[in-house]
Amino acid sequence: MAPHATAALRTRAALRVALSHYVANGLSVALGLFLISGAVHLWLGAIASAAATVGVIVATPPDAPGPRRGKFLQMLPAPLLSIPLFFAVQMLHTMPIRLGMVLIPATFIAFSAMAWGKRGIPIAIAVMFAMIFSMATPAPTGLQEALDRTAHFALGAGLYVVYATLANLAMNGRYRTLLIADVLYSMAALMRTEASQFKAPDETSDVRDTPAPLLGLLLQQTAAFADQIQGARDIALESPRTPRRQRLAGMLVVVLEMRDQLLASELDLDALTQLPEHAPALAEMRSVLEQLSDEVVAIADAMLMFRTPGPLADLRPRLSMIHLPADHPHAPPHAGPSPAVLARGLANRIGHINDEVLKLNKLMRHEIEPDLAVVRANWRVFVSPTAWSWRPFLALWHWDAPPLRHAIRATLAIAVGYTIAVFMPWGSHDYWILLTIVVVLRGSLSQTLERRNARVAGTLLGCVLAVGLLATHPSAMLLLACVTFAQAIAHGFAVRKYLVTSVAGTVLGLVQAHLLNMGASTTFALVERIADTLIGVAVSWAFCYVLPSWERGQLPDLVRRTLVAQALHARLALGLGQLHDIDNSIELEWRLARREAFDSLSALVQATQRSLAEPRAVRPPMEPLEHLQAHSYQLLAQLSAIKSMLVLRRDRLTPADIEGPLLRTAERIESLIGSAPIASTPMPTSAPATALGGAIPLPDPFENDISPWLLRRLDLATGIATQIRDDAARILQPSSATAAAPPAATPVAGTVPHEAA
Repeated sequence: MAPHATAALRTRAALRVALSHYVANGLSVALGLFLISGAVHLWLGAIASAAATVGVIVATPPDAPGPRRGKFLQMLPAPLLSIPLFFAVQMLHTMPIRLGMVLIPATFIAFSAMAWGKRGIPIAIAVMFAMIFSMATPAPTGLQEALDRTAHFALGAGLYVVYATLANLAMNGRYRTLLIADVLYSMAALMRTEASQFKAPDETSDVRDTPAPLLGLLLQQTAAFADQIQGARDIALESPRTPRRQRLAGMLVVVLEMRDQLLASELDLDALTQLPEHAPALAEMRSVLEQLSDEVVAIADAMLMFRTPGPLADLRPRLSMIHLPADHPHAPPHAGPSPAVLARGLANRIGHINDEVLKLNKLMRHEIEPDLAVVRANWRVFVSPTAWSWRPFLALWHWDAPPLRHAIRATLAIAVGYTIAVFMPWGSHDYWILLTIVVVLRGSLSQTLERRNARVAGTLLGCVLAVGLLATHPSAMLLLACVTFAQAIAHGFAVRKYLVTSVAGTVLGLVQAHLLNMGASTTFALVERIADTLIGVAVSWAFCYVLPSWERGQLPDLVRRTLVAQALHARLALGLGQLHDIDNSIELEWRLARREAFDSLSALVQATQRSLAEPRAVRPPMEPLEHLQAHSYQLLAQLSAIKSMLVLRRDRLTPADIEGPLLRTAERIESLIGSAPIASTPMPTSAPATALGGAIPLPDPFENDISPWLLRRLDLATGIATQIRDDAARILQPSSATAAAPPAATPVAGTVPHEAA
């Protein structure tokens, strides 16, 4: 690639980051910090401003793009819990033992908030920040100074809660656009990964390297996409009352349909990639899919740049011009559909993706209206609840509950870190060890190791930058501007790139500590901070192995959840009601089941990925887990293809021929995976087709009734469900299942050959 082209790509990528929703959120947070701290500085002076700035910093972790409804209640718990703890630390500043007696139980209470999952993590971090930054202040001279400092802290935190609520309201429209654009970028990346499968295996490569890594990448991207989609739903589907909101919500619905069509596009692909004569046709299909990916990116770019995208050309004519090799007249008869027919079907499924991309473009250009019935059906039902409930806290008190074990683990780590800090020769800066433990120690070993490496590297660079800045003896207002800039970066990249957050957070922490101490010397800061960081990292790493919640203990529940979700999705996707009328209630129920199917598989994929960082002795059985994920992905693909037939091509179906097989297949899948399996029973490869009752000829699907093709999909879905049941049995009862049956053969390419029916 030419240097100027590379530079253009990098510039475009940097611009996408600069205009992203997480950077916009970081800038919003920084603006609030600057306005509040600057106002308090002008009103009450530099000392009060420093304490108010701490209050703002403590209130910011829960501030993320979210729905307008419930934003205030989302922001409120962190300051309410933090203010009394900030005051308690102030009063016990010169009493290390008593301070430890408050700090340690408060840590347990703070980390117990993680029982609420993603909503609770920022609150736990905020409460810990309040105590740690309170330790960073000089010891108060008396009760009045402690009260004044706490009042200024509360003033900053309270003002920021109000600011964050108003800012989220003002930014809501832009957040909707940016989140949908981010979803489109991820969709385009998923399309490119899928397109990379449209080629024959490279004979020069090591067979062990392909295509399993590609399937793993697809599963990881699909899992991340499922999480991302829910975040977009929460904002884009909230109160879609205006035409603009309805259009954005409609685009999100179209993206979900694209995901289903993309999933179905890899069906039968493995059979075609083994035929050299189909390589040119597959290469052309790959080119079309990549062009569609580029068009999705162009739509997302237009959304970021406040532009209307240009009209898109329909790529179906290009797909129809692809030369597909005809079947050899003297070739032996196929047990299933011929390669030529499979290739035509594959091209047609890519055509459906093309149709959805055109629909996205036309929605952006106001040339068509969104499907308001679907948008209204998705509203509220698919949005996460914003009210707080005591149920997660009540469910915490079980010895095997991961949040409880993590709270105990974190409390012990803070206790050890604090004890070390008290006896260190630079004890006046003991808070830095505790700060490192809070930001590094995560609920799993893999996350902690990732944070550990980023924290050390970020601290080294951040210390150099902070010491260089403080050596110039800048004014208080300049330091406030630096804190504002560092806060924007640290908050914006906390989830996306923790290394960047670590660098900015180090600068933020050192400069803020300097402001709190009113210009104390920074001569020893560089060596001291690095040493404190290494100690905190070592303590965090060591306590990963204390009361560990290995993924092996969580996987059985995730496997059962996946089985139940897949069975429910199959039952609703194969429901007979949709043959007679596409009722909104039926579609809504199916969409909910589809979401749970993807979410459960996403959770399973992520847990399996995290387990790879754990000691080999405690890892779960990886082979059946990988097979279960692949087969679950394949079942979703088959059901997506069946659903597409029932909805888009129902006029080419004969209800009398398919109603019975649909019902029987749904019942069979429900019996296979609707509950946890007891034992593995291999599926005979020569068994008659479940739905078909035997091999039947398959007519040209573009000229005749497609009912036989739907029956074939039902047969394949039943076979995959059997494999899922066997995979689950090997995971849930590894010893008995292994003795009962050998592992089922699994095609690593991510699709089931048509002969396997």
